[in-house]
Amino acid sequence: MTGFGRAENLQGEMKFIVEMKSVNHRYFDVNIKMPKKLAFFESAIRSTLKNYMHRGKIDVFITYEDLSQSNASLKYNEKLAAEYLQYYRQIAEKFGLRDDITVSALGRCPEVFSMEEQMIDEKEIWAVLEKALTDAGEQMIAAREKEGVALKKDLVEKLDGMTEKVTKIQERFPIMMEAYRTKLEEKVKELLEDTQIEESRIATEVVLYADKICTDEETVRLKSHISHMKETLEEGDNIGRKLDFIAQEMNREANTILSKANDLETSNLAIDLKTEIEKVREQIQNIE
Repeated sequence: MTGFGRAENLQGEMKFIVEMKSVNHRYFDVNIKMPKKLAFFESAIRSTLKNYMHRGKIDVFITYEDLSQSNASLKYNEKLAAEYLQYYRQIAEKFGLRDDITVSALGRCPEVFSMEEQMIDEKEIWAVLEKALTDAGEQMIAAREKEGVALKKDLVEKLDGMTEKVTKIQERFPIMMEAYRTKLEEKVKELLEDTQIEESRIATEVVLYADKICTDEETVRLKSHISHMKETLEEGDNIGRKLDFIAQEMNREANTILSKANDLETSNLAIDLKTEIEKVREQIQNIE
């Protein structure tokens, strides 16, 4: 299922903005974009997100602002400045040049002056970031739950429709058998003309044919799988993989019914079943 969450947390002189969006995915996949200075929080961020999702793809965007304007200080490297001055004077003496080194020129030499970031308090920063993460995560879950209600309703309706089709296949079987028996008797009469037909031979042939095309086991199992899927939908969290497995079993039974079908109406019902099962499987990919 899809979901979106956005949260902003300002505490003291630190401000975090967290945005996250989720889409369906077979596994748990997290993509985090944040300032490099916060990279050491990546593991903690992933652990926090697992409190909200177990399956799906999440894109997380983190913006950080330090409003103190004092997170860096100017550093003067006196030793390096002395070395620059020493070498400049050696050059002037060696080549007979005028020694015109000034303070401003010396200060522009690389690394004489440099900016040094102040040490940050990881615990303090994480407390602010975690609050923004959890707020955004709760928003995302609320959106996913709202979508989940509609998805569950759609799945139940599809499952009810599948049950009706399985029932029609079951009802079709005795009609098929009666039609086959009538057709067989007419064929035998045509071949034997006035010769007496042995009912036992006809019955034996009908039994053999019935055994060949009987789908009782498949339809019973298919109805059981449908009921099992409905029950699983009521369980709540972490049911995606289980539902996917049940759908695979349902598809297997539908394939067997189709392979045994020797009747146009039954074949069409089995094809419709496979189509509905495939729709269910696609929807299940949206469920954790």
